[in-house]
Amino acid sequence: VVKGLRSARIGAIGARPAAFNTVRCSEKILQNNGISVYTLDLSEVIGRAQKMADSDRRVRTRVARIKSYAAAPDVPHEAFVKMAKLDVVISDWMEQNDLHATAIQCWRSLQQNYGVSVCALMSMMSEGLMPSACEVDVTGALSMYALQLASGRPSALADWNNNYGDDPDKCVLFHCGNWPRAFLPDAQITTAETLGRVVGKSLTYGTMTGRTPACPMTFARIGTDDRNGTVHCYVGEGRFTGDPLETFGTKAVAEVADLQNLMQHICNSGFEHHVAVTASRVADILAESFKTYLGWDTYRHRG
Repeated sequence: VVKGLRSARIGAIGARPAAFNTVRCSEKILQNNGISVYTLDLSEVIGRAQKMADSDRRVRTRVARIKSYAAAPDVPHEAFVKMAKLDVVISDWMEQNDLHATAIQCWRSLQQNYGVSVCALMSMMSEGLMPSACEVDVTGALSMYALQLASGRPSALADWNNNYGDDPDKCVLFHCGNWPRAFLPDAQITTAETLGRVVGKSLTYGTMTGRTPACPMTFARIGTDDRNGTVHCYVGEGRFTGDPLETFGTKAVAEVADLQNLMQHICNSGFEHHVAVTASRVADILAESFKTYLGWDTYRHRG
């Protein structure tokens, strides 16, 4: 974990959406800790993808790969072709820069200017142990990478979302569709429910939907404390539950002991609304790595 984080290379594709101020971070603080951030303008990705021929061998190979990744009963072939071209462009750039993870401007420019969503491709990257975070959340991608290094398994990025009923220790974890298949036994590729109402569903093919079943969970978040020039983080464990949950996107019900105090710590410390999760128990590994070896300000939540 320590070796990987000290030399992590994160790709940031596109601009952070304006509404997502909480995911801002300091590249200089990250660089001071050995973590490099490489940027790519979204217009370059779209431009390169649009220049590729539908008949390109790599495009046809990626179409088959995406179709085999998850059920997609309503997705037209043309949308698969567009996704495949994005996949080639992003994969080439990652390989050229030896990147370990990405944070992507997943909406809404891609949908409006190119005509598909990138979520399924991000899911596939995370499933292949190259974690990909939403909304250009660079330290979210770093958090996913840390969990992956500790567990050897895929990780996902979620919103700390709604309460679950009246249970103070349960909440809904949600994102509109990029969790890896390892979290989603019922995974499907579909359209973006919320964004589709704004730009039209026909422009949003390529998001994932599915539900994470009951299993162990470790959660973690790395961020930069810009006022103090440091990296701060929190980590803890809980579980995904089998409680009923009817909604769209990629989702789960999570149970964490003393959740309300954790939420207060997150808010009072200025952490992001995103959290990284994995379906295993590795909190002690991460806490020791973060605090003892990397010297980061670390909160280990125990409940």
